[in-house]
Amino acid sequence: MLAERVLTGDIRAAAQLMRDIDDDAQGATAHLKHLYPHTGHAHIIGLTGAPGAGKSTLMDGMVHHLRRQGKTVGVLAIDPTSPYSGGAILGDRVRLQRHADDGGVFIKSIATRGHVGGLSRSAFGIATVMDAMGKDVILVETVGAGQDEVDIIHLAHTTIVVITADMGDGIQAVKSGILETADIFALNKADMEGAEIALNEIKMMLSMQQARKSNWAPPVIKTLALRNQGVDELLRRAQDHWNFLKTDGLKDYQKHKMHTEFMIHFRRHLMEQSLSALEHGRKWRETMDSIARYDIDPCSAAEALVHALLKK
Repeated sequence: MLAERVLTGDIRAAAQLMRDIDDDAQGATAHLKHLYPHTGHAHIIGLTGAPGAGKSTLMDGMVHHLRRQGKTVGVLAIDPTSPYSGGAILGDRVRLQRHADDGGVFIKSIATRGHVGGLSRSAFGIATVMDAMGKDVILVETVGAGQDEVDIIHLAHTTIVVITADMGDGIQAVKSGILETADIFALNKADMEGAEIALNEIKMMLSMQQARKSNWAPPVIKTLALRNQGVDELLRRAQDHWNFLKTDGLKDYQKHKMHTEFMIHFRRHLMEQSLSALEHGRKWRETMDSIARYDIDPCSAAEALVHALLKK
């Protein structure tokens, strides 16, 4: 059984299961059910931010520092899917090449496959496998995220938002949900002109923020990922946040994460079984014909079918 082999540290089994999860292969869910009780130990750190902010390079430096600390690391890198070919470049593999032969690092690159919010549909399941493998830290890099692509907060314990001075992120973050979701800001490429201005903007906006979900005050850390500067401080603050959660909100996080993961599976199974029950029936065909003839609008038709299904 794949799940049992994962628990014994079998890398091939873990890789196979992650692929099955991403492909939505039959039987993958059964293995996840078996692994779930063996999870909840890894510190999941999410990195999000605009394209070109240096997330992948920063993550590479974080892996290097974590390994020097003797910690095992799982890396989940998510790239956008091409609307034409359905594939992805998976460029993170290139930036993480120096860790490819390190047995203490497991790297998995996946595509969004059209899923919005910066994550992939399979991200939760793959993180579960990495946790069950015994990884101390799991780093999750989202696709280049905009102002509302903040799904990472549902998966990560600690969310790092990577910004740069040349992208207008300082003031733009104020307009977005990202300001409220960041546990730590990493001001990358901190040697650029305008970095101090961006730093002060973010700090000013954080001080003006009226309400937060906890007593944690997000720090702003200056980094130079290409020179490996500031990465150690970034990891220290991530550890501080992890320690903070353990004393002031880990149960709330776990409850929220479980609810989110439950809703993902609930919606999926509800949709699949509902369509299976309806698609081959006479009522479905009649409804589709009525919509095509403009006898009924799609919204009313959907409401009627859902009502009929629930009544049945």
